[in-house]
This record gives sequence, C-alpha cells and structure tokens, in this order.
Amino acid sequence: MSISQLVELCRGRAVLALTGAGCSTESGIPDYRGPGRRGPAPTPVQFQAFKRDPETRRRYWARSVAGWQRFQGARPNGAHLALAELEQRAQLAGLITQNVDRLHHAAGSRQVIELHGALERVRCLDCAALEARRALQLRLLALNPGWPELPATALPDGDAELESRDALEFEVAACLECGGVLKPDVVFFGENVPRTTVDAAYEMIERADALLVVGSSLSVFSGYRFVRRAAERGKPIGIVNLGPTRGDPLATLRVDGSAGEVLGALEQALGSA
Repeated sequence: MSISQLVELCRGRAVLALTGAGCSTESGIPDYRGPGRRGPAPTPVQFQAFKRDPETRRRYWARSVAGWQRFQGARPNGAHLALAELEQRAQLAGLITQNVDRLHHAAGSRQVIELHGALERVRCLDCAALEARRALQLRLLALNPGWPELPATALPDGDAELESRDALEFEVAACLECGGVLKPDVVFFGENVPRTTVDAAYEMIERADALLVVGSSLSVFSGYRFVRRAAERGKPIGIVNLGPTRGDPLATLRVDGSAGEVLGALEQALGSA
C-alpha cells in the first residue's frame, strides 16, 4: 500500500497512534524483533526471576549500568516529531506506546499512555518509593568504579550485553528509604500491565475514529489487544512497519517502511491539506 492511501485513511479522522520499538530504532535504540537484528533476539529479564533471585538482579543492573549512558542520550527522531506535530494540530487524538524511552515526551507529545512504564525512574518492590534512574546510576557507579568503561553491546530497554568481566562481581544498590529491592518502573515479561493503564488505553480506542500502528510487530498481547478492539469496533486500522505484523489480517492497509520516513511524509501531507 502507498503512503497516499495512508493519508486518506487518516484525513479528517481522530487518529490514535500505537507505537512500538520500531518507532525508536532510528534514535539508536535496538529492538527485539526488527528485520535489521542480527542473530537471535535477546532474552528479556523475567519478573519472577528478578524478584526472587539476587544473581538475576546483579546481572540486570550490571548490564543496565553499561547501557544507560547510551540509552539516556537517545533523541527523538522524525517519527516522534511527526506524531507530536500531528497532535499539536489536533490531527492525532492521542498515543499509546509500548516503549519505555520517553522519546515521545521529549518530542512534545502530551496525550501519551505508557503501557510498560518508563526507565527514567525506579521503584522499590518493598516500600514503593521512587528514585530517578539518573540518581541511581550515580550510586551504582560509586559502588562499581570503572563499570561503564567495559566493552558492551547495546540491547533493547536500556541494558547491554557485557563482553567481559563477571556480572556477579557487581554490587547492587538498595532502596534509600527502606533498604529494599529496586526495580525499573517498567513492566517486565511475566508481569501484568496495570488494569488502570489498560482501561485508559481502551477509552482512547473508543474515542478515536481510526488506529495507526507504528513500528510494532504486535507479537506481544499487551499491544495487540488494542488492534483487536479497534477491529471489533469497525475502526480503520493502518499499520506502518518494516516487516509483517501479527495485526496484518485485521489491518485496513499496511505500509512497509521506516517509521521516520513514512510518518514524516504523512505529517507533511496532512499539514498541506
């Protein structure tokens, strides 16, 4: 399908966007399943393992410290900026994102539901106290001098694959309030998206005239469910992605292309209408 057909699907409608990792790859953040990935997809940390096993937590935070500087240095790309501009012109009714990088906020989007939370903060599993991830980074570096200089390969969700040194040497920081276990304030695999977040996203679906999926394979049910709901309500569904998606059978149309290129063209076309 062509971009011109996507423009016609969106023109004159209150469009809701659903974004995934492919929306941020052009900002230098790797994805799990994109066509540019080499080798098998990395295995994400599981919530129960993180909660129960100190060694799992050590490995997670060791990788996270190595990957954080690059992650926090990422900047919005053309896809983020186009969606923010469409919202500002009242051509986008809102945005649901599966990403945890806060790049939509950095681009200027305001009506954003973060399905999986945000890596910029951490939460104590014992007392629920919050701490900024930047502040935790300084504490972790003080406990583990020299760690970020280690060779590492960036992975999705702000962590990295360490190429040397045993992560079990890593010293983990505790909650400043109670000494409890700190976890990124994001939804890990095996953990449920909060019900209030899901309900708010469904409300956005009800109010929208159309759904635009950007950069998601929809392999994970937490995002795919909203495509199913839009289809059940008879709303047009446009999908922009490199490669096939789980939602293709439900789509009104699909554009195979990079998020930045396609959304940039969409924003320009709708702006000149």
